[in-house]
Amino acid sequence: MAMLSSVLRSPTAVSVNIAIMRTFGRLRRRLATPGELVQQLTGLAETVKLQDHQIKAISDVLQRMLERPPAPRRQMGFHVAPDADDLDRDDEP
Repeated sequence: MAMLSSVLRSPTAVSVNIAIMRTFGRLRRRLATPGELVQQLTGLAETVKLQDHQIKAISDVLQRMLERPPAPRRQMGFHVAPDADDLDRDDEP
């Protein structure tokens, strides 16, 4: 756009060209000097990391809540019913 405005040579094109150059100059100064912008970006990155950790923890808890509990396992082996001893004694004279 800056090249187009220098070709057109109208007052509007010249003022747009100047505004573009000033904007790029300000942007270059802000990027060259560590300052408030760098601090804000660092703070934003830390906030995102914290929120990412919290979202993962919430997701893990919700996933565990949605899982079905494991079915109770049947015990292997021979099991005597509690009343089986009483039945054997009644049969004896």
